[in-house]
Amino acid sequence: MKSSQGIRIKSPIEVDILRKAGKILSSIVGQLQSSLTSGMTTKDIDLKAQELIQKNNVVAAFKGYHGFPGAACVSVNEGVVHGIPGKRVICNGDIVSIDIGIIYEGYYSDMAVTVPIGTPSVEIRRLLDVTRESLYRGIDQAREGRRLSDISFAVQNFVEMHGFSVVRDFVGHGIGRALHEDPEIPNYGRPSEGPVLAEGMVFAIEPMVNMGTHRTRTLADGWTVVTEDGKPSAHFEHTIAITSKGPEILTQ
Repeated sequence: MKSSQGIRIKSPIEVDILRKAGKILSSIVGQLQSSLTSGMTTKDIDLKAQELIQKNNVVAAFKGYHGFPGAACVSVNEGVVHGIPGKRVICNGDIVSIDIGIIYEGYYSDMAVTVPIGTPSVEIRRLLDVTRESLYRGIDQAREGRRLSDISFAVQNFVEMHGFSVVRDFVGHGIGRALHEDPEIPNYGRPSEGPVLAEGMVFAIEPMVNMGTHRTRTLADGWTVVTEDGKPSAHFEHTIAITSKGPEILTQ
């Protein structure tokens, strides 16, 4: 079923499956987050992610997706998104963004967190807190009758109010039978524009926030995206469903 704007609306049965998928993914991300320590490589993190995915009898959504080699995207410090796991060693003072997707009974779920290693500086803590809170500000706008850009505006307004910038080259998205479905959900824009939101829509909302410029560049590996100015970036993401009672975070 599709809405009048062409966005696919999930049935109650589909939302229930997505709810179960989100619960599994949230558990995987939580365990992975707890395992992070100084001295690990980004490949170690990916191997742990693969182990947890297999243990939960689900499929790694990212592995092989358009040729991506890992089960998780692991981005460090200036890394924004799509970091290829490899030999890079994480150290005290680093921040590590982990983005994971899974497939459960044919449906996708997507989640990301940024984790400090050791004790973060005051400014890094601010970056993480603002990015995380901007996600929840965006989620709060995911309600019946509101417009898609209300989500985007809420994220941008909160981030820029605190002196940071939102990445514009990469966006959130619809999710369900495919990892990336319509619509795209930018983290910037004017309010009260775009499709009207309706019950049964399922989105992956994911602010990517930079300490400096919003501009990014992609490394020679064709995947790893970093900030243009080399300053830190944070990334948080939840898969959510719009219900008659308001937004439901499926990956909570």
